[in-house]
Amino acid sequence: MSAAGDGSQVVPPAGSAWQPSLADDRVRVRPLVEEDFESLYAVASDPLIWEQHPSPTRYQRDVFRNYFEGGMASGGALLVSDAVTGEPIGSSRYYDHDAALGQVAIGYTFIARAYWGRGHNRALKALMLGHAFRQVRRVVFHVGASNRRSRVAMERLGGMLVGEADVAYYGERSNPNVIYAIDREQWRG
Repeated sequence: MSAAGDGSQVVPPAGSAWQPSLADDRVRVRPLVEEDFESLYAVASDPLIWEQHPSPTRYQRDVFRNYFEGGMASGGALLVSDAVTGEPIGSSRYYDHDAALGQVAIGYTFIARAYWGRGHNRALKALMLGHAFRQVRRVVFHVGASNRRSRVAMERLGGMLVGEADVAYYGERSNPNVIYAIDREQWRG
């Protein structure tokens, strides 16, 4: 591991640049693998995680399987674990990298409710943003238009509301989303 200069640790990715291993004192992030399905589903099976999400039935095994397969196919899916216990607490991913625009998206994030309001989501996003800004100048986030909890989190993180779009999640129908952006020059990680 090498220090990233911001207190976090960065492990050079073994494969894709969009599946890094990252860590700080709250969370550890590593590439998602097929063997993670059961432990991640155990976290995702809480219906309250998904109540404001455009896919509110994602707690159901078959719906979550589709989410998981989309992550595996994306080349950017990450498993998020508690840095102290090592237990899986959620997932996130990089997607839609556009080298010409110098942009990548971060999303498909969920965290176990036991970790809400404790700084783990912010720590995760800070690690992911720090990694992304080594390669791109802008990161965008697609957030379900009615997902108030995620919208507030984006605003607290410094995201600027820059647009709206209908987004079709992997194997799911299209849903109204808002788009937030954070530019490298604005990020104060």
